[in-house]
Amino acid sequence: MPDDATLPELVRAWTSGWSVSRGAADPAPEPWGWSIDVGQQRHVWRHVLPEPAEAEVRKLTEGTTAPWTWLKLFAEEERVLPWIGPGWHQDGPGYLMTLPLRPGAGRPAAPTGYRITTWSRGGTVRVLVRTTGGEFAARGQVGLAPATPLGGRTDAPLLAVADQIETAPEHRRRGLGSAVMRTLQHEAHEAGARTALLVGTTEGRALYGSLGWTLRSPMASFWYDPSTPTDRPHGGS
Repeated sequence: MPDDATLPELVRAWTSGWSVSRGAADPAPEPWGWSIDVGQQRHVWRHVLPEPAEAEVRKLTEGTTAPWTWLKLFAEEERVLPWIGPGWHQDGPGYLMTLPLRPGAGRPAAPTGYRITTWSRGGTVRVLVRTTGGEFAARGQVGLAPATPLGGRTDAPLLAVADQIETAPEHRRRGLGSAVMRTLQHEAHEAGARTALLVGTTEGRALYGSLGWTLRSPMASFWYDPSTPTDRPHGGS
């Protein structure tokens, strides 16, 4: 995507690749953003708002009746928290980040004592790191999707959305997260992607920043379940 892509364009790109990665339905356009049928027991569907407005958020939260509906708001938590109605729970903050993908020096080598396996299926590239004895150590994946930015642009190449990056607790601080990300970046570029996006956690933000990723927007995340008590009636736990 171009360097001057707007936040709605970036969020639209992220929702496209995320849907491919998770095997979810295509994002459905809404006046305020997109809705996605995810189809999991604890993630039935989600609403994504790239530029949340108070009236829209209040209407969505007050009108939701299905448990495990998720809300993704690309704004500071402090700004949107007062708009969230009863029954909603606050998830950890997220950070939308981007990275231009460029040719590298080849596939990264596995750290000593580990081996890296990659495979592709259904538009998703997966990376698995195991010990030489076969024990799970780390993983990650990218969903590849055609970039369909807003504003009528037609020259957007493939994009890659990094997703579900994790390292087993007993294998952390050994460079495996970096190995997974560099491998995913290499494989995505080889597949034709020229831009990578992700929404990282607070912990992951430092790792991605060290690998050249640029922070583009904070993201506040909420999920709905009125049967689960919260400490605060407006804002979740």
